[in-house]
Amino acid sequence: MKIQLALDRVTIEEAIILAKLAEPSVDWIEVGTSLIKEYGIESIYKIKQAFPHKTIVADIKTIDNAEYEFTMCYQAGADIATVMGVSPLPTIDTCANVSEKWNKKMMVDLLNTSSSSQKQVGIYRNAIFCHHISKDEQEKEGKSLSQINLRQYFHSDAQIAVAGGINPTSAASLLQMKADVAIIGSAITKSADVAKASAEFQNLFMSRGNV
Repeated sequence: MKIQLALDRVTIEEAIILAKLAEPSVDWIEVGTSLIKEYGIESIYKIKQAFPHKTIVADIKTIDNAEYEFTMCYQAGADIATVMGVSPLPTIDTCANVSEKWNKKMMVDLLNTSSSSQKQVGIYRNAIFCHHISKDEQEKEGKSLSQINLRQYFHSDAQIAVAGGINPTSAASLLQMKADVAIIGSAITKSADVAKASAEFQNLFMSRGNV
């Protein structure tokens, strides 16, 4: 299982410091939605410059104006960009086409998607599908990833990511659910020892033969 480090609600400079501490133990580095909203596309560019050999995920959460937004992300150095699964299909089609043109991948965020929506977007081959429990759902409704059937509506070799409140306790269950990418934010970035926390996740996955 790959570890995607989610960087949110910090400055670009703080994000780079955190990512450097976690870098040996993580596979992908996510420029979080809050970073892009606060600092713009420059946040993607600066983090790619700091980590040129890492896969950079731009969590832009596109829902319209797909060609413009995805092109900006890829021009800035992103390797993966995100589109909301609730977007109109022409938007998701455009994201897929732009990604193919740039030889990149799109990640489809399945937040608040219905089963029929998941069936519709599940046709895309050059995509990563992200089951996402939002921060608000975690805090106000107690939702968790354990309630989701990860692969029900997707082709057998689909790459599946999971996001939302992942901690060392819940991470063990993700292995049984056969997720491919664990998107981890606060459990690493808010810890007292970022390097140690990220290494613990890596060791957990390695100990189960999953890295």
